[in-house]
Amino acid sequence: MGRLTLALCVLLLLVLAPAARADEVTSFDGTRIVYNWFPADRLAPGAKAPTIFIGPGYSSGGDDASSDAVKQFRAAGYNVLTWDPRGFGQSGGTVQVDSPDFDARDMQALLDATAKRPEAQLDAPGDPRMGMSGGSYGGGIQFVTAAIDSRVDAIAPSIAWHSLITSLFKEDDLKSGWGAVLCSAGESRGLAEGILQPKPETGAQDPHIFRTCTQGLAQGRAFEEDKAWFAERGPGELIRRIRVPTLIMQGTVDTLFTLRESIENHALLRETKVPLKMMWFCGGHGVCNTGAGPANFVEDRVLAWMDRWVKRDAKVGTGPAFEWLADDAQWRSAAGFQLPRSGALRGTGSGTLPIAPGASSGGAIAATPAAPGSALEVAVEPAKAALDVLGEPKLKLTYRGTASPSATRVYAQLVDPSRRRVVGNQATPIPLTLDGQERTIERPLEAIAVRTAPGAVYTLQLVSSSSLYAPQRSAGSVAVSRAEIELPVVDPARAVVSAGERPDATVPGAAGGAKPKPQGRSCTSRRAITITLRRVPKRAKLRSVIVSVTGKKTVRLKGRRRVRVDLRGARAGRVTVRLVARTAGGKRYVDRRNYRTCVPKRR
Repeated sequence: MGRLTLALCVLLLLVLAPAARADEVTSFDGTRIVYNWFPADRLAPGAKAPTIFIGPGYSSGGDDASSDAVKQFRAAGYNVLTWDPRGFGQSGGTVQVDSPDFDARDMQALLDATAKRPEAQLDAPGDPRMGMSGGSYGGGIQFVTAAIDSRVDAIAPSIAWHSLITSLFKEDDLKSGWGAVLCSAGESRGLAEGILQPKPETGAQDPHIFRTCTQGLAQGRAFEEDKAWFAERGPGELIRRIRVPTLIMQGTVDTLFTLRESIENHALLRETKVPLKMMWFCGGHGVCNTGAGPANFVEDRVLAWMDRWVKRDAKVGTGPAFEWLADDAQWRSAAGFQLPRSGALRGTGSGTLPIAPGASSGGAIAATPAAPGSALEVAVEPAKAALDVLGEPKLKLTYRGTASPSATRVYAQLVDPSRRRVVGNQATPIPLTLDGQERTIERPLEAIAVRTAPGAVYTLQLVSSSSLYAPQRSAGSVAVSRAEIELPVVDPARAVVSAGERPDATVPGAAGGAKPKPQGRSCTSRRAITITLRRVPKRAKLRSVIVSVTGKKTVRLKGRRRVRVDLRGARAGRVTVRLVARTAGGKRYVDRRNYRTCVPKRR
């Protein structure tokens, strides 16, 4: 009798519990966006709960009920919404790569739909209490959504980007390894998943993506028009508009969206003084070979972040403002991300490096030590104690050489000989001009997180090519008369703590840690203008155009007289656009334009 009673009780709970449901919304431009709705576990009839949006990776549809993340949030008392981004899965439209003008407005439609759900807790009519989680493509969408819609309460983007130019086309060098992977996934998943669904949709790739995937990969570089399109796929300067608590997570072995992307985003958010935390973990778009640390450490931090800022439970601790996992699989922390240097490990050397077309080093998504005799190597001084090496190493090269074509690149990577691994699996392109003249170049390398053992020795390797990037196309050699490498040593106890990183941080302009009362949707500059370079003589052949918006360089273009400038996300007021054009003959032309954003339209 007892077992029968228990079985009936379980069945009754299943009947009364809100069921997961699939639904759809129509976005601003008529595009159909399909989503899944999962009410919180054990939610009583008539009760309401806050909601978490979980974003998927590139080419993927929304998570289903079997997802660990969905289960974790539902068990913690949250409704969960997942969705198929436009162009993927069952949703229609063209893939727009987390565009603030398309994908972020799809999120606004989903926010509207969430506000109508009977299980959704509201802060005001049409304003659901909600946070956002997810990685990669599902991380980028959080930045742009929070930037344009004040209804978002907290975000926890993981392994996202700041700029697709600095991440995909570093030093104008296409990441062909990851490019091949992403292009294949985007084409197959976007079409196949849509066709196989009950309500078929045949989402499409934008022509800019397709052209970069075909001609770009074949030629080793993208067209300037395509790069300009990717440059508009934020978040970039839109980060400055975010006014909600933000937990940034980035992978130390992520060779697609490297630690530099999180450093840029964190720097802009520090200025806004929002509650802010950053975590560097061993994972992301890459391979963790040094240990990932305790299970569920990052996931538990994300849940705590949502409990603190979405449920607004001030008793929940979110941990130190900066936590990182070094290559010894141990978590360390500091009160803030800005860690003053307490020293450095240095090395100097010289040598000659042959350069040959097609030569390759490493794997498509992870750098590996070069074969013996194929790299120019510089030994770094031994560590005298256990040290925290954290951040971007600095490289300075004085060199001379000849090659055809003369404009080429070499790749710098830091090797741990004791493990026979490249630190963080990272390689950094270093642009060279091999025209017989002596030149000097300085560059930061990709950031690393290392805990040295006493006596540990590291080696800088310069290789002529890396499979992470486009194949080498030059033939020749470079003689390096002096190579200087400097690894940053930091002291976590001396962290510089910003207002948003303090344990008592609150949302600016809000009481009790709540978000400010919405004043309607804040002004969002949607201006994307085209400027014609009129000062440059028509017969002059342009070599490059550098575009700066309010003092910050945004993009470098080649050979274009009409330049598209993206002002979206700029603060209300005056914006100065500066264009510096250089011709093939060496002449320089400077043009300045002033614009005003968020100016009411005349009636």
